[in-house]
Amino acid sequence: MKIAFVYDAAYPWVKGGAERRIYELSTRLVNMGHEVHWYSLAWWWDERKVMDIEMEGIKLHGVSKPKPLYSEDRRSIKEAIFFSLHLIKPIMREKFDVVDCQGFPFFSSFVSKFHQATGRSKMVITLHEVWGDYWYEYLGKPGIFGKLVERSMLALTDRFITVSQKTERDLQAIKKNDKSNVVPNGIDLNQILDVKPADTGVDLLFAGRLIKEKKVDLLIRSLPRVLETCPDIKCMVVGDGPEKSRLEGLCRELELTNTVEFAGFMEGYNELISVMKSSNVLVLPSEREGFGMVVVEANACGIPVVVVDYPMNAAKDLVEEGENGYISKPDPEDLARTIVKTLKNRANMVETSISMSKDYDWNRIVDQLEQVYIETLNK
Repeated sequence: MKIAFVYDAAYPWVKGGAERRIYELSTRLVNMGHEVHWYSLAWWWDERKVMDIEMEGIKLHGVSKPKPLYSEDRRSIKEAIFFSLHLIKPIMREKFDVVDCQGFPFFSSFVSKFHQATGRSKMVITLHEVWGDYWYEYLGKPGIFGKLVERSMLALTDRFITVSQKTERDLQAIKKNDKSNVVPNGIDLNQILDVKPADTGVDLLFAGRLIKEKKVDLLIRSLPRVLETCPDIKCMVVGDGPEKSRLEGLCRELELTNTVEFAGFMEGYNELISVMKSSNVLVLPSEREGFGMVVVEANACGIPVVVVDYPMNAAKDLVEEGENGYISKPDPEDLARTIVKTLKNRANMVETSISMSKDYDWNRIVDQLEQVYIETLNK
């Protein structure tokens, strides 16, 4: 098959979950004999000075020089429109069997639909999240415009791939159909198994971008209560972002500077995995996750997890309580109790955590994706 992915950011220049997903699946599709293209902004421009390159067999097409993806810590609408407009000309030069367009940030889905309407491809849309009424919480009254654009995107096709059970449920609540398929995000299990643990570890680990939605402040506010039972615990926060200075100030306010270490952003993936392997529990207090890749990564390292019961948190679906972690209520007191319980029961969850992570190996998931593409062509 000749396959095209459409997404404005590209790995490894941008290291988000969607970018990593496309990269991992693309390299495996290439190894299976498929021809794979990826339309993105030319994030490699500064180092190569060309719009189109090839990377590990993937044909990368830059539609323009890169633009900032975020404006005031939110995805830029101007950038999304800019990418979509510049996508039209280069993608219309080619014909594909399947175009797999990432649903967010929406506008490029309309270009992909036009590509299909002219007989140049069959389109599927991969949904990482479906927000629905959450738009009002995110933007207030202007959220009506985000909701309308999302609904318009969902009306373009019946062929969807969702990356989590939660996203599938949210899609079905808006648009019931039997042509959507859950193809989850994954991990490179062999790569993780090959990484050695770091020389020193911590009791509690958070890894992610330091933005409000990650609710790292909830973790920090729970720690004084955790310390009452486990007085010597250490917590490491891995990541960077606009919330970092506020979170550091909160640690000073709660006298936790000797308990919490801010490790910053780790460039190397293996470095993060090494730290995970030497830690005891991963805490992901996010209120919104489209999947929760870090949960599966931690489980593959033999680390149980604590997640929080927020309505928009898809990571909850990855946790079977007492098997690979626990789910906490969204308040500091219950989070503290859940953390202590997980620390005490950790040894009983190591093997089941590793076992459950095996279902998310990319080598299994790419087979699922290929089957979806075949069904799309046949139908």
